[in-house]
Amino acid sequence: MALPLGPASNYPGGFNNVTIRGVPITQSHPGQVYFVSNAATVLPGQVGGSDGNPGTFNAPFGTLEYAISRCVANRGDVIFIKPGHAETISSATALSFDIAGVAIVGLGFGTNRPTFTLDTAATTTIAVSAANVSILNCRFIANFLGITSAFTVGAAPYFTIDKCDFTDTSAILNFLSVVKTTITVNADYFQVSNCFIKSDATTKAVAAIVVLGTMTGLTLTGNYVVQTVAQNNLSQFLSHAALVMTAAYIADNRVYCVNTDTATGACFITTSATTGSGIVINNTIRALDVAAAILVTATAVQYGMFNNLYIGDGTMNSGFVLPAIGTDA
Repeated sequence: MALPLGPASNYPGGFNNVTIRGVPITQSHPGQVYFVSNAATVLPGQVGGSDGNPGTFNAPFGTLEYAISRCVANRGDVIFIKPGHAETISSATALSFDIAGVAIVGLGFGTNRPTFTLDTAATTTIAVSAANVSILNCRFIANFLGITSAFTVGAAPYFTIDKCDFTDTSAILNFLSVVKTTITVNADYFQVSNCFIKSDATTKAVAAIVVLGTMTGLTLTGNYVVQTVAQNNLSQFLSHAALVMTAAYIADNRVYCVNTDTATGACFITTSATTGSGIVINNTIRALDVAAAILVTATAVQYGMFNNLYIGDGTMNSGFVLPAIGTDA
């Protein structure tokens, strides 16, 4: 008697939407799939990365900029950057995210992830000017004095940074902020999630994330920010001045800093806006202000604050809810 046959594969429902270590199977994408790599290791049957290649797995492009230039707006193109790829970005025009709807996925783990080092000028940045662009699992390193921002976001709604690292080379070779939006443009639904941001800067005077335009749908979730040098009265996470945020969602972020004074500048969110909307929930902040710690600027009454914890006494005590738990009038 023949035994009944089992499923033909481990995915009897098909391969659509299957991911391996967070990377979607390429067959599920409607657009073109390109590969980028300039890694030294080349396996048999493969050739070294070059922009003269066709951009396949075995013959990848050499630069991300060229791969982006081969994409078609909103076709659903995906660019995979292989482990070990490294590029140096030396100007504000060397790398631009200017084709809409492109997903950029870094492959690898730890220091093997694609690495982009920004140097040469304080104005060096990666400009984002197209909608619906995302970047995942890459490293960004500052290697020049006071680089204004790793990313500068213009008219580019739905730009997403996920699972990326931002670090400084030293106390003076550093990012002032890791991402900044520009003024009077539509950058709605901007998202930064699950990123590691570590600053050793002695020269910075801005938050890690700076929003310079009104925005709907700002989403900041699951990020971990470490500031090793005191930047008193300066937000270590988000600043949006007097600009109105609508439907913001700021959740599950962790901030470690050594600020000892927050009297005139909250250590988590700094704003002078009093209108807008959004939820700020389950964030955890450690600083060293034991006098009158301010997590979010007092005027920011538009936000719903829930279960945000702070500790500032440098002991083993657990954090307390800040702002204080309220009651209905």
